[in-house]
Amino acid sequence: MILLALTMMAAEPSAEALKLGREIAESGTLATLLPMMRDDEIGKMVKDNPSLRASEQAALRRTADRVFAAGADKLFAATARAYAEKLSLDDLKAAAAYARSPAAKRVQAALRAVIGASMGVMQGMDFKKDVAAAYCKESGKLCAAAQ
Repeated sequence: MILLALTMMAAEPSAEALKLGREIAESGTLATLLPMMRDDEIGKMVKDNPSLRASEQAALRRTADRVFAAGADKLFAATARAYAEKLSLDDLKAAAAYARSPAAKRVQAALRAVIGASMGVMQGMDFKKDVAAAYCKESGKLCAAAQ
């Protein structure tokens, strides 16, 4: 019984594992995607509120930066913990070494453009409708959802 309880208890990740997990998280897709989302959302807020003067827009952007930093810190901490819990220390070290490599730096530099290109294609996709259309063709059912 005690052995079962011990095996069910998750070991707390080491400080080294958490540090490596954070390094990996801060060099991954999320680190590129979050600022893109922030910029898009704040741009929409400014556009949707044309009565804001330039100084108010600047204040709004400062507020957004502060809120974003706090939220990003929570997301990176959670991502770091997940990496630290799911990967061995050797795997974390290897992934972090890759993240520091010249090839990874080039991937990171290209990521914003790559995500933008992918999002452009995704905007024209409707997975739910496409599945309904394929299923309608195969079974004659869900055809209304395919319209």
